[in-house]
Amino acid sequence: MFAGPDPQLLSARVGGIEGVDVIVAPPYTTLAAVVQAGLTTYAQNVHWEAEGAYTGEISAPMLAALGVAGAIVGHSERRQYFGETDSTVARRAHAALEAGLGVIACVGETDAQRDAGATFAVVDQHLGGALTHVTAAQADRVVIAYEPVWAIGTGRTATPAQAQEVHAHIRAHLRAKLGNAAGDAIRIQYGGSVKPANAEALMSQPDIDGALVGGASLEAADFVGIVKAARPR
Repeated sequence: MFAGPDPQLLSARVGGIEGVDVIVAPPYTTLAAVVQAGLTTYAQNVHWEAEGAYTGEISAPMLAALGVAGAIVGHSERRQYFGETDSTVARRAHAALEAGLGVIACVGETDAQRDAGATFAVVDQHLGGALTHVTAAQADRVVIAYEPVWAIGTGRTATPAQAQEVHAHIRAHLRAKLGNAAGDAIRIQYGGSVKPANAEALMSQPDIDGALVGGASLEAADFVGIVKAARPR
């Protein structure tokens, strides 16, 4: 629940960086300001119903009317603190896609699950939920974010080799589910203590297409550094 950098300042600083698609996902209270700054804007969550008696929830049509381009679904903190399940992630993703929005679907294991050797099983379970209603025709509006929970806000980061291993597994899952063309078209991001110092090494891996940036996005200089690290080499 942090506002992050001034949207106009951020827009000015990333606007001239070529070859990188930048998405900003601020709190709901600053969505309009980020849209108005000319930044591609995603919400941090979206409800699965288009309308109804769901006080406090924000629907996909509401986001679209505001000029928001998409939403994050299934973030680990939503799972940990707010009862998010694979089923509700599937419903949120479906609602966003049906409304013409994009989706960033988060998957990833806890430290206990990694230590138990269950990383791939957990990732497959999360993918199965997120992709329940996704078709190959919608692949260009879907991004998968691998966020190992043990590396979020802890200062610990998966090594490039560890991250690539899971990303390659995700890529194979996507191909099997949606076909090779659609599976290859979906971008897979890494999220977990990404910083300017480690961003280039992570994003140089063959199946890491970008970064889901957390704490480092709160400082404009750090976020811009990560964006620059994502430029094609």
